[in-house]
Amino acid sequence: MFSISVLISGGGTTLKNLIAVQNSGTANWKISSVISNNPGVKGLAFAEAEGIPHCVVNHRDYSGEEEFSAAVYAAIENFGAAPDLIVMGGFLRKLNIPAPYTNKIINIHPSLIPSFCGKGNYGSRVHQSVIEYGCKLTGCTVHFVDNQYDHGPIIAQRGVPVANDDTPQSLAARVFVAECELLPEVISMISAGCVSLSGRTVQIKSEIQ
Repeated sequence: MFSISVLISGGGTTLKNLIAVQNSGTANWKISSVISNNPGVKGLAFAEAEGIPHCVVNHRDYSGEEEFSAAVYAAIENFGAAPDLIVMGGFLRKLNIPAPYTNKIINIHPSLIPSFCGKGNYGSRVHQSVIEYGCKLTGCTVHFVDNQYDHGPIIAQRGVPVANDDTPQSLAARVFVAECELLPEVISMISAGCVSLSGRTVQIKSEIQ
């Protein structure tokens, strides 16, 4: 079974959704481990309840990005064979990407990249910026992770209309519905071997059967 490791930083809503998809019996992948950079967060309780191997790699315990990144990969691999894919699900720390993990890490971001992304643009800040700019359309993006914030090749995007009376909270809720659909779909496409990459261009070979 195609294995994924999920990285989280907080409430674990993305992880909770992935667990629900996995438990539905429709997924062609399995969550093999969960890593949090923050102790005591709710997302770890979701992993515990499902019996998913999990641990904390607290970024505060490390001197910098390189040391922290190495500790994260070591923790993942300590659970067994390296996963086929690492999924950042609300993971708010930057990782260095070593050669073995190039194009094997994906992230979901709550905007249509390259708009409203980059360092410091996460959560309600993104949706507040979208509303203040007067955008009529926003959405979410799943992309490969490289060594810059929200910069790697885009795999898939899904649009969400912005209403005139939206608040950051109401917009975030609708974007999250799109995220809950898009991320499992992308993981399934990668697992099925339907995703290929040429430079920055991602091609989807065929529909999942």
